[in-house]
Amino acid sequence: MTRTHCPYCSLQCGMTLSRTGQRTGRSLEVQPWPEFPVNEGALCRKGWAATALRGHRERLTSPLVRDRATGELRAAGWEEALDLVAGRLRELQGAHGPDAVAVFGGGGLTNEKAYQLGKLARVALGTSQIDYNGRWCMSSAASAGNRAFGIDRGLPFPLADIERTDVLVLVGSNLAETMPPAARHLDRLRANGGRVVVVDPRRTATAERADLFLQPVPGTDLPLALGLLHLLDAAGAVDEEYVAARTTGWEEVRRSLAAWWPERVERVTGVETAQLRECAALLAGAARVTVLTARGAEQHAQGTDTVLAWIDLALALGMPGKAHAGYGCLTGQGNGQGGREHGQKADQLPGYRMIDDPAARDHVARVWGVPAASLPGPGRSAYELLDALGTDGGPQALLVFGSNIVVSAPNATHVASRLADLDLLVVADIVMSETAAMADVVLPVTQWAEETGTMTNLEGRVILRERAVAPPEGVRTDLEVIAGLAERLGSPIAFSTDAEEVFAELGRASSGGRADYAGITYDRIREEHGVFWPCPSTEHPGTPRLFGSGFATPDGRARFVAVEHRGPAEPTDAAYPVHLTTGRVLAQYQSGAQTRRVRELPDDGPFVELHPMLADRIGAYDGAPVVVTTRRGELKAPARVVSTIRPDTVFVPFHWVGANRLTHDALDPASRMPEFKVCAAAVSA
Repeated sequence: MTRTHCPYCSLQCGMTLSRTGQRTGRSLEVQPWPEFPVNEGALCRKGWAATALRGHRERLTSPLVRDRATGELRAAGWEEALDLVAGRLRELQGAHGPDAVAVFGGGGLTNEKAYQLGKLARVALGTSQIDYNGRWCMSSAASAGNRAFGIDRGLPFPLADIERTDVLVLVGSNLAETMPPAARHLDRLRANGGRVVVVDPRRTATAERADLFLQPVPGTDLPLALGLLHLLDAAGAVDEEYVAARTTGWEEVRRSLAAWWPERVERVTGVETAQLRECAALLAGAARVTVLTARGAEQHAQGTDTVLAWIDLALALGMPGKAHAGYGCLTGQGNGQGGREHGQKADQLPGYRMIDDPAARDHVARVWGVPAASLPGPGRSAYELLDALGTDGGPQALLVFGSNIVVSAPNATHVASRLADLDLLVVADIVMSETAAMADVVLPVTQWAEETGTMTNLEGRVILRERAVAPPEGVRTDLEVIAGLAERLGSPIAFSTDAEEVFAELGRASSGGRADYAGITYDRIREEHGVFWPCPSTEHPGTPRLFGSGFATPDGRARFVAVEHRGPAEPTDAAYPVHLTTGRVLAQYQSGAQTRRVRELPDDGPFVELHPMLADRIGAYDGAPVVVTTRRGELKAPARVVSTIRPDTVFVPFHWVGANRLTHDALDPASRMPEFKVCAAAVSA
């Protein structure tokens, strides 16, 4: 029996793996782990089926190399594959410079892998061109959190704290489907007398649990927050004592609110004035308010400003730092938090240090044993990196670990064309994803149950996934792949393949940084069921709750930030008259490379959700095919005619090829987050 954690979302639910598997006929069987506090033994259907890829017929077990004569992938030995990759990388860097090679990571990689991948890029390759798909997950919330609070930890409190808040506001989150075990907190909150407000263009399963449901036009969460704050200020509900003692910048925000009277907010957002006033009254009358944002609010070209507007609302009410109240972000990917803290992002070094900070460079360079001057500077963000592939001055080779770019990138047809223009594409994966199918070299790597490593969940709780079973013959860990490449590239330092050794080094590299893991050890994680960062020493208990005595800013005060609504980068017009938004469904996860291959998980393929009024107007009916078109492409899929979506909006899930051929690649100026959640579209029968 092995205690470990689910391989999917940021809850990182605890589970126990049994190697008997007699009931299912598998070598591994999932069983509950009731003592783990995040999920108390509960799992969603994805978690219960998490071992299904073990022994799957589509599992990759041998390196594959594309034959230049036939264009087909053929089996190869590890030495041949790694020698080929390293040789081609050296050739390309010799011809075009260090930045001719790029690295693209994933928010599902362990902390150890994320750390080593950043070190591979900066030390062994000497390239600045590294980023990861977590840039598309919660980077806008991260940018806003750093600006307002001086630190980016998705939830500055344990998730269970929301059970004791008075009013919970969920903005752009469908946690009942995206992380079902978390929905019990909503039920307990309401049983305790609390109220739930859900903000979403669709009446989701989460909205069905709400006491008040607000259904704005996609891309208008920011003016909705400003309108609520306008009403709260007018009602005298601002906590003036808290604002004066613990914040700066309120007066500028207060002046900006004059433009957002309720009737204007209704015209912009579509939320009725009466509902706006009802929500403001709920907030004004509550002693404890918690605001949580998710991708629906953040995946916009104005995502950072949108989050800042909701943080402004929480600060005006005096909530951040108060028990069972405040602001938080619901991270999406399994290691979306830890994955960006230790070096996968273009502008960061381990410990959430900024790569252009001389002190940060000196500290990390000393840990690594290299000159600080040898470390490259900041590179391109995720989409900008992909957009530059194969171009003059852009990377000519790309190493991909833990990401299925062809499905998950915005404006995906364009991104696929950029991948096709590379001289070398190398993909490490467990199955033949759509991106791996384009690769010149495919490297088969271990999956979660076959390796040990840490993850950092949505609360900032560092947890340990323990190896439960040996990997198939012919498969290597990502740490072994990274070390093998580093050695062949002539790295001046050695790369360990032992996860616990790598984690100890990560602790030293992060020591003193904003995300300080120095006091966290594997033994502590096992004993304590996870340890919260920051944890600067082994004597430190970890920090479950932030901001009680101050914020992580130079003066200890939180920052109000005045923001203005600009609207979507691509507004609707006569040719493209409806809003397209995207999201997840219960049975699938991310690009679906894993979950689409699990027999127990329903896979009916993509669909287009639209309102009966819109369906009637275009002559569509439930189950019949419709075509959604944007300026970037089109998708044909069955219609799902439902009354739970706005009549001016269509929804498409993004787990299959097609949805992100439609989405816009406009970027948030601060976070570089693409605008996944709204663009102009046309729909026809």
